[in-house]
Amino acid sequence: MRLTHLRRVDYHRMRWKNGLGWTSEIAISPAGAAFADDAYEWRLSIAELEADSDFSALPGIDRTIALVEGAGMLLTSSAGETVLERRGMLHAFAGEIAVQCRLIGGACRDFNVMTRRGRIAQRVLFRPLVGPMVFFAEPGVTWALYVVGGEARVQNAAGPLAVAQGETLLLESDEAPLRQTVVDGGGEVLLARLERIPAAG
Repeated sequence: MRLTHLRRVDYHRMRWKNGLGWTSEIAISPAGAAFADDAYEWRLSIAELEADSDFSALPGIDRTIALVEGAGMLLTSSAGETVLERRGMLHAFAGEIAVQCRLIGGACRDFNVMTRRGRIAQRVLFRPLVGPMVFFAEPGVTWALYVVGGEARVQNAAGPLAVAQGETLLLESDEAPLRQTVVDGGGEVLLARLERIPAAG
């Protein structure tokens, strides 16, 4: 299992695809893919919402967002209305659906998981970090751990690793002998499980 510690200085700040806001790209796969070229399989980012706006249209992409900062937002689409008003609240939707966002009480930030439909399956969880979490190496699976509050700690062969609030830890399966990783600490984390879907046939 390969561990990658991503700090805020490693993120790449850029405009939304529709130009109506800003986002900080945490990670994208394959490495070096350009979000604007629509050539990625999965992407993690933190969006900044400073005014009411429409979300970018992303056909063929499955999305999950989670509120990480701010009083909340009201999302309106053809599927109805969804209110995210507490940190860690999640909303999953198809990227081609038109979504309008209205801020409830000022600027917000949300954590975004975007996956190419039919290639990557995603699962997103918000969890308190109050004891050890064990991650096992699984072929074709990448875990992302984003620290919403507090600090996460990892003890690995290279020594202890501390992941601070606002930072991300990627856990990727590879040929390394390390078959599991234990994360503990205190606070709250968002977990994204990204699994490659085998090609048909």
